[in-house]
Amino acid sequence: MTPSCRPLSITRIGSLMAGVALAVSMTACGGDDVAAPAEPPAGPPRGSLIEARVESDVPIAKEAVDFLTRLAKLSDLTGKAQCNVNVHSVHYNTRDPLNEPHTASAAILLPTGGDPAVCEGERPVLLYARGTDVKKSKNMVDFEKEGESALMIAFFAAHGFIVVLPNYLGHDTSSLPYHPFLNAESQAVDVVDALRAAKTHLATGSATRPSQKLFIAGYSQGGHVAMATHRAIERDYRGEFAVTASAPMSGPYNMVAFGDVIANREPERINDGATILLTLLLTSYQRSYGNIYSSPSQAYNAPYDATAETLFPTDTALETLVAQGKLPAADKAVWDPVPGALLRDSFRTAYPTSNFRRALQLNTLLDWMPQQPMALCGGALDPVVFFDINTPPAQAAFAARGVQVPAFNLEDRSTLPEGAAADAIAQSFVARKADGGNYHAGLVAPHCIALAKEFFAKF
Repeated sequence: MTPSCRPLSITRIGSLMAGVALAVSMTACGGDDVAAPAEPPAGPPRGSLIEARVESDVPIAKEAVDFLTRLAKLSDLTGKAQCNVNVHSVHYNTRDPLNEPHTASAAILLPTGGDPAVCEGERPVLLYARGTDVKKSKNMVDFEKEGESALMIAFFAAHGFIVVLPNYLGHDTSSLPYHPFLNAESQAVDVVDALRAAKTHLATGSATRPSQKLFIAGYSQGGHVAMATHRAIERDYRGEFAVTASAPMSGPYNMVAFGDVIANREPERINDGATILLTLLLTSYQRSYGNIYSSPSQAYNAPYDATAETLFPTDTALETLVAQGKLPAADKAVWDPVPGALLRDSFRTAYPTSNFRRALQLNTLLDWMPQQPMALCGGALDPVVFFDINTPPAQAAFAARGVQVPAFNLEDRSTLPEGAAADAIAQSFVARKADGGNYHAGLVAPHCIALAKEFFAKF
């Protein structure tokens, strides 16, 4: 059943773009061309739909989107909204890294109203992978709180794209008790299954339906997920889906190099939020591969070893976890001999020949060749996902295989496309950078998303 097209009031979604400077959740760190795990003999089919819901009583009015993008000073990047937007959700069956059945959920943004040629009928699909968030209750349907959902409404859904936003395993109502953070194969399986469930839902009872165009994008952790998903679809699902183009943004594609620089213990090369991100990563790989350490105390200092494996995802505030002694007070207190450091220095010195480094190598995304167009984007001064060890090496690796992939560096106008649209994005970036704020999430994210939208317009 299609909801009423009465516009959603500005008052009701007044926080849609609030705090857009923190629009993208904190993120982190990007394999060998390993085949996807085989289907188990029993269990619900992957991607099968458990439940679908219409989350918005009435559509988000395009006038409200325009008002809020002006309020957030993003309207020069988003352009004027062309469609109202409905919000749906799906709960679906998928697999964990051990190929065991689990459930996950995703949001769906549906254009409606406005010009029928743009907003209804068969519309292109954007499969968007979000950045890192440690909240267990993370749910991309909550567009009033989730900055990335708001950005996807303003840049894509209000301009005629169907947007599928996976919450990821371990979050929202997912049955998995941890999150397979930056596990390339597992996250691609989850995201592909979200797309399957979304298409099943939209096949009946929706005036807006998926066309044959499938775009993939993601920011930060989502940049890694987007690239892994592009790889997986072209390798494993060619009879089911066809990628039109992808735009991984500010992602840790070169995971092993990321680990190497952190293990070198150079203070300026410990990324922001490292203690949280390393806890997520070690838990993910230990639960996925079972051989990162023999016991938590082999990797973690006390008292963190007692709770690290069960810490995330959580709805407990990070400040509370620090006060409880479950995380270091400083986000760069990673290695001994820093007081209160998260990890044992013996774990660092064993790193070069460790299973942890092998896992990072397995999840590095430089050893494949995209068949369909791809563009990368980021900012050279990123303190969270280091641009220099991720984006240029990915571009070079693809070029060595004969595939030219543009890599947009917002700090260098010469790397951006020619034309007035890119000129405006570059000028906006310079102006907003002068205003300060969060570089990774608040500054680079919306400008890379704007460049991705321009890139997709060519197809």
